[in-house]
Amino acid sequence: MAFLFSKNKIRERMNFMLVEITGKRYEEKLVTTSLKVAEHFEKEHKNVIQAIENLTAENSAASFFKETTYKSRGKEYPMYEMDRDGFSLLAMGFTGEKALKWKLDYIKAFNAMEAELKRIYTERQQWQIERDKGVIVRHILTDTIKMKVADSPHKKFIYPNYTKFIYQTIFGKTMKELQEQYEVKGKESIRDYVTADELKQIESMEMLVSSLISCGWGYEQIKNFIQENSVKMLAG
Repeated sequence: MAFLFSKNKIRERMNFMLVEITGKRYEEKLVTTSLKVAEHFEKEHKNVIQAIENLTAENSAASFFKETTYKSRGKEYPMYEMDRDGFSLLAMGFTGEKALKWKLDYIKAFNAMEAELKRIYTERQQWQIERDKGVIVRHILTDTIKMKVADSPHKKFIYPNYTKFIYQTIFGKTMKELQEQYEVKGKESIRDYVTADELKQIESMEMLVSSLISCGWGYEQIKNFIQENSVKMLAG
């Protein structure tokens, strides 16, 4: 299907690409590059680099720019990354009616990406809250199994079996399939890869299992009950 965009929409999408999020997880920052600046302001890249190097000759401006490279046709060429402050400093030297409009494009792009970064941080905070809650819920389930399930040679397999069953119910996949999907390595947990909403579903189901065990229900009885009511529970 073909999608038609207005000129304003196309410009918004192009502006959004002027700035990107880089850096390690939890250490992200917003940057643009000398190459993008050169393209957008219709300048020779070598001249933009020279302008940056003139600025970085002063130690106070050096922290706003990072020297790096880009590849083109199999060769590496010099390039600079810069944050909002670096761009603002560099753009002060660009004059004219077009330059003003392009500066505004960059400001909009930085603002849009700042909003996106805030959204990412908010989602991460929500995910971490659910992950921490999940640890407590898991302990409740394992403690309930210890206290309420009669001792037997198979008792140590009860919690792993419930976990596998819960994953199968929520995701429609076996634990092995999920590990392959998320490329889970070593002692990592599948829960480190799922969303906050999926963590909530796991927590709810584990709390239900804990309650039913406390009521004296057995594994097969709980399994059948969840299978019969899973659609309603997950929808809720």
